[in-house]
Amino acid sequence: MPDAVPAVPAVPVTAAFPATGRRVLVSGASRGLGRAVAHAFAENGDRVAVHYGSRRPDAEETLAALPGSGHVLLGADLADPSGAAALVSAAAAALGGIDVLVNNAAVNTPHPPATTPYDEWTAAWQQHVAVNLLGTAHLSHGAARAMIAQGTGGRIVNIGSRGAFRGEPDHPAYGATKAAVHALGQSLAVALAPHGIAVASVAPGFIDTDRVAHRLTGDEGAAIRAQSPFGRVAAPEEIAAAVRWLASPEAQWSSGAVLDLNGASHLRT
Repeated sequence: MPDAVPAVPAVPVTAAFPATGRRVLVSGASRGLGRAVAHAFAENGDRVAVHYGSRRPDAEETLAALPGSGHVLLGADLADPSGAAALVSAAAAALGGIDVLVNNAAVNTPHPPATTPYDEWTAAWQQHVAVNLLGTAHLSHGAARAMIAQGTGGRIVNIGSRGAFRGEPDHPAYGATKAAVHALGQSLAVALAPHGIAVASVAPGFIDTDRVAHRLTGDEGAAIRAQSPFGRVAAPEEIAAAVRWLASPEAQWSSGAVLDLNGASHLRT
């Protein structure tokens, strides 16, 4: 009878990744979904770096409302690669490191192709690519390098969009850059797994935030709510809860996933 092959013990590379008390950088956290995400982590006992681009008063409101202590407010222009690098450095210095990055910052200005002048069209595309895609890529690179240096693993969660699959006829650069963010997250998931860093994305549908509140009134609002068989749109807190779970120690095996959060308003095959 052949000798039994000894079992190889599993050694999780994220054994030191904490469940609470983490150091979390949330980009675009001045209001809306970013604010809800920052609150979800703070409520979990984590310390949060609240990033803003231009809405400092709103970001100050976010910071003031966070439970717990040790949170910090940081401003940076993510359309500038040096701004993204400076944000990662400032967050790591203020928090003593980075365990979780949530890439939420994005622009979404209308530019329907049939009616948008060419100069406005090109400007819209450049802005969307610079912030939504390259800003996400540069923050992810910096945060990943910090996590690798720390040696305790980490989590990166990207905020994508249902529009990457469903289409965004009035916001095509938004849909395209969010599709690219999903692809970026999957590439990073493979590249960073040996370092104990899990990367996942969420693809929300319509979310009830201040920025789009005007669209939820009247006939347009009724039509938007009717997209889901639940007859409503998402609350920011529902999306934030999923983001927090994807950043948890238990969610490592979800690395590489793109999680649909759209209330069955769009089903992928």
